[in-house]
Amino acid sequence: MSARKDHGEQGHGHAHDGHEQGHDHGHDHDHGHDHDHGHDHGHDHGHDHGHDHAKGHAQEHAHHGGHHHHHGVATGRAFAIAIFLNTGFVFIEFFYGLIANSTALIADAWHNLSDVLALLLAWGAGVLAKRAPSGRYTYGLRSTSILVALGNAGFLLVTCGAIAWEALHRLAEPPVVAGMTVTVVAGIGIVINGLSALLFAKGSKGDLNIRAAYLHMAADAAISLGVVLSGVAILFTGWNWLDPSGTLVIVAIIVWGTWSMLRQSLSLVLSAVPDHIDVAKVQSFLRGQPGVTDVHDLHIWGMSTTESALTVHLVMPAGYPGDVFVDDIMCKLREEFSVQHSTLQVEQGTTEHICTLHPGATQNQS
Repeated sequence: MSARKDHGEQGHGHAHDGHEQGHDHGHDHDHGHDHDHGHDHGHDHGHDHGHDHAKGHAQEHAHHGGHHHHHGVATGRAFAIAIFLNTGFVFIEFFYGLIANSTALIADAWHNLSDVLALLLAWGAGVLAKRAPSGRYTYGLRSTSILVALGNAGFLLVTCGAIAWEALHRLAEPPVVAGMTVTVVAGIGIVINGLSALLFAKGSKGDLNIRAAYLHMAADAAISLGVVLSGVAILFTGWNWLDPSGTLVIVAIIVWGTWSMLRQSLSLVLSAVPDHIDVAKVQSFLRGQPGVTDVHDLHIWGMSTTESALTVHLVMPAGYPGDVFVDDIMCKLREEFSVQHSTLQVEQGTTEHICTLHPGATQNQS
């Protein structure tokens, strides 16, 4: 017997697929049960209904839903304030960077402009990620947040390359730089970027896009501090080469901070296991469940920058243990491993199953 149960954050549901050699029978009942039966050495059962034993989970989801709504409003406000502050500062920094003949200010202005675009995209992705699943987009539009994180990282690296190229040219023949103007404008940048970073500090641990926004703003504050020190040094020493040199240091800091985000977002695009999930521990947890003798076809991937999904086959010779048992496993996967959407398929192990993604699996099964 094989049974598969599929569970997402918003409720409990079951979905079961028959094996290829089986056949399907659809049944519609007034009490809201949908069944899909296939036959291949047993039966596959599919349900989509509520359970009395799941009322606690439903109440928990309702509580978390209210919390997420409040968090979403607060995050939206943080994005709006940070975008407003940084957009205004970009124009100020560009203007005075040209007047002061400072590539450090211009570089920081480009960086702030990229941050504004990143904030806009991240905010938009966060809104799209809350869209409900549809017939075509069965996971909703959650993965847009991953694409935005990847795009932001790529855009930032390209911008850094252009700034570094200009700084190298100016390093050969350093122009005269107005040190006082550089110092004052960069000092304003410390205040604006510091305040913007504080807006995202609370939510930076659980969302790659929020963390990226936080790191961008914090790095900008540190970079502005470096520009201030460069301006003061130029003011007192007249060493104009400090400006393009400081620009190259700024670029190096930005690239160093961006590389990690690029690597993580690229991994998520390729459906890699999210960094915060230990596959070995998940497998050990599943194998340790009562009645489970083997685990195979374990797949874990990120649905978005904040949500993960899992599918797995559990071999249980005694047969399907009941919905309560499966619900408890999925609840623990969510609470202990941050897997928000899990699909568990229970098998008795009477036939040999090889994951079709493994090399040679198709030939072995035919």
